[in-house]
Amino acid sequence: MPDEKLTRRLAAILAADVVGYSRLMGVDEAGTHARLKALRAELVDPALAQFGGRVFKTTGDGFLAEFASAVDAVAFALAIRSALLARESREPAGRRIELRMGVNLGDVIVEGTDMFGDGVNLAARLETFAAPCQICVSQDVQRQVRGKVEVVFEDLGEQSFKNIAEPVRVFAVRAPGEAAPARRERPRAEAAPERPSIAVMPFENMSGEAEQEFFADGITEDIITELSRFPGLFVIGRNSTFAYKGRRVKVQELGREFGVAYVVEGSVRKSGQRVRVTAQLIDAATEAHVWAERYDRELADIFDIQDEIARTVAATAQARLEATYGERVIRKPPENMAAYEYVLAAKVLHHRGTAVDNAEAQRLVEKAIEADPAFAQAYAWKCCVLGQAWQRGFGDFKTLYPIAQAAVRKAFALDPNDIEANRVLCEAYMAEHRLEDARRHHDRALALNPNDPRIVAQRGELLTWLGRAEEGLDWIRNAMRLDPYGAVTRGHLLGRVLYALGRFREAAAAYADVPEPRWSQRAELAASLAQAGEADAARAQAADVLRQNPAFSASAYAASLAFAREDDRARVREGLEKAGLPG
Repeated sequence: MPDEKLTRRLAAILAADVVGYSRLMGVDEAGTHARLKALRAELVDPALAQFGGRVFKTTGDGFLAEFASAVDAVAFALAIRSALLARESREPAGRRIELRMGVNLGDVIVEGTDMFGDGVNLAARLETFAAPCQICVSQDVQRQVRGKVEVVFEDLGEQSFKNIAEPVRVFAVRAPGEAAPARRERPRAEAAPERPSIAVMPFENMSGEAEQEFFADGITEDIITELSRFPGLFVIGRNSTFAYKGRRVKVQELGREFGVAYVVEGSVRKSGQRVRVTAQLIDAATEAHVWAERYDRELADIFDIQDEIARTVAATAQARLEATYGERVIRKPPENMAAYEYVLAAKVLHHRGTAVDNAEAQRLVEKAIEADPAFAQAYAWKCCVLGQAWQRGFGDFKTLYPIAQAAVRKAFALDPNDIEANRVLCEAYMAEHRLEDARRHHDRALALNPNDPRIVAQRGELLTWLGRAEEGLDWIRNAMRLDPYGAVTRGHLLGRVLYALGRFREAAAAYADVPEPRWSQRAELAASLAQAGEADAARAQAADVLRQNPAFSASAYAASLAFAREDDRARVREGLEKAGLPG
């Protein structure tokens, strides 16, 4: 049978997608879905009818549309952009729906209601190249539109795109008098992203059976889906990474192509009711292996494996991002950055915990607030930094506490669904012994991100205060599995819950692992040792406590703890006094 003749025509193609779609869905899946449906019905569809366009392909976060002319396509893009900016201005900065769009005029292949070919591909590449809220067009479109629509063109120079043979001159389009969006270089894996960025490549089928291919693909897709639930991650979509299925490409090339810092690779071997899954997280800039694991399990455990891979990759990538940023802060103190970067740098300094670093962290969170007064996380971290200042003796409690409280309440007022605002409010209410209020905010933080190791550990702490230490122990150990790099810093939470369970020797071992313990942690270590029968070691720790805090009182310290049950508090006081600390 002879090949059917292809139907071709010249068409103006517009590609559009939602910036940060995975993050928005992770924060509020149902709400984001509803808002996108309303956007399509109330803005996109009426504008398509007005400018004679039709959508021929949709994705979860975008669409491809055909127009009879480049003039109509650009007019549509400008109208949608203007209406969407006005509509979303009422939303908090982190929850706004922003589109980026690309327009190309070229030859396309028509197959039923769908379209293919370089004309479509280049429109999609232009959309990917565009900055948030930006419209990018090819030179062919610029020539057709110039003088026919009142617009301003900004020449972005010649750009090379994947699978497009020749470089293309690109122009950004905006209405007269409208400020240009921030210029964006093409994404590079070695540049510090706003949040950890990851591409999960198709897992390799090692079974040697073609029918098992679907099984490996399904595991890959499920890991992508799980990772996309983390608001703190930027995850490349399935369609993008599966374009590389079966191809051998260097990780550094993948990093440059996708603009990501990390690549996940793996393999699957299924035999009967057993399955072996390997996974590794790779630094795209250096090709160094950050984390790797092999799972040999029963087939029934496959969902647990997928979940564990996703959670470990998310926690490890976040920890690596902060560590990398910490190195940048050491090399060159930041002076002129975006609000998010100021907060990220402040977090690094906060984790170091010295008086000098704390003072600099305070300065940086103020810079973040100055840069974006509506950025909820900046206020939440201001509370964290000030809390550290009074806890470690860098500042006066009576002066700093009301400022910290005002900051975290401002964070919550700006964005009631901000994870950091709810997490820090939980901490504040636990400090005030208002455990039901703490539980309310913790429940919200946990619902927003059930895999954040800090929030998981906080659940264990809250349950310990509530007298449910057995449950609390499971949560704290789970947090340590989620984030093995940060596990040692949660030794005091593990020590406290073990002490509440009467497992004093294990509690002492946990407290002993805390790096650079504060006097309060030394006091609880002394109590654990005393209750475990290690009298000499307990007295040595008690002596250190009194050197750091000569006014220490066992009864006052026990009263400061947030235990809901008096017998838990009394057990701490008993251990402190047994260690030789004054009552």
